[in-house]
Amino acid sequence: MTRYLVTGAAGFIGFHVCQRLLARGESVVGADSLNDYYDVSLKLARLQQLTTEGRFTFVRADLAQREACEHLFAENTPEVVIHLAAQAGVRFSLTNPQAYLDSNLQGFLNILEGCRKYPVQHLVYASSSSVYGANSTQPFSVHHNVDHPLSLYAATKKANELLAHTYSHLYRIPVTGLRFFTVYGPWGRPDMALFLFTKAILEGRPIDVFNNGNMRRDFTYVDDIAEGVIQVAGRPAVSNPDWNAALPDPATSLAPYRIYNIGNHRPIELLYLIELLERNLGRPARKNLLPMQPGDVPETFADIDDLKRDIGFCPTTSIEDGVRKFVEWYRAYYRVPC
Repeated sequence: MTRYLVTGAAGFIGFHVCQRLLARGESVVGADSLNDYYDVSLKLARLQQLTTEGRFTFVRADLAQREACEHLFAENTPEVVIHLAAQAGVRFSLTNPQAYLDSNLQGFLNILEGCRKYPVQHLVYASSSSVYGANSTQPFSVHHNVDHPLSLYAATKKANELLAHTYSHLYRIPVTGLRFFTVYGPWGRPDMALFLFTKAILEGRPIDVFNNGNMRRDFTYVDDIAEGVIQVAGRPAVSNPDWNAALPDPATSLAPYRIYNIGNHRPIELLYLIELLERNLGRPARKNLLPMQPGDVPETFADIDDLKRDIGFCPTTSIEDGVRKFVEWYRAYYRVPC
């Protein structure tokens, strides 16, 4: 049985990855700092779901603290690390930059050091579609240049990819980065659009719609994401023997290093998402149309050909089914009558 360490286990994606691993009969150590970026009670409720399984062990740890991170590795000696802990959110990074340096840079460096000192079979970590920044070529490809981030959050995720490659090259650690595209679904983050819109519509408040609604996002259902993460974790990154230093491919290397997009490959108009919410909630949305926010981009669209080729990744959840399942969960969790 493989020993898994999942960081950010009380977070949205981390919770679903842990849940899926446990359903497969795996043993999982889940680490999380339980910070108060959003409602801690939601994180605790996720953990309560996980701890009903005897094969799940929770460790509260701030990975930005070097000693805490080293202790986590020394005590548990994981074989596969799925690193999903991070300070999330583009807009929050505009006003709280230090949180991103602590969590996304120092925390990730400590994870890499743990993988070096206590060698692992594979490190899989969360990058983000935000790294594409000013790149306007659609769909976004892992073979594109991503040197022009538009937010500090995106810059830290790009830095993670560079740090990961360095450690993979120096210490031959198999490392795979996954660029997530707008993940949504039950147990989602309260700071994300679907959650914010649902809450506001049910409370009769207007919703803030940026760029006057002219936005498209590659919304990806969390079950598809969790399955993809686990499939990737089971396929350690390997060297690309055809890598050419004269024409370097950003997605591969002579080191055991890979970058993949993980998305739905079906961009959805933001106004259509709102329409689906109105149908499922049985209430109209009052829209407060606003200009584009700093750090945002008008469209995301994932080229997932590499992930399909290498692990057979194929998202199956339509936006219609995904929004319905989210609304059903939201009503049940918050006890909102139909």
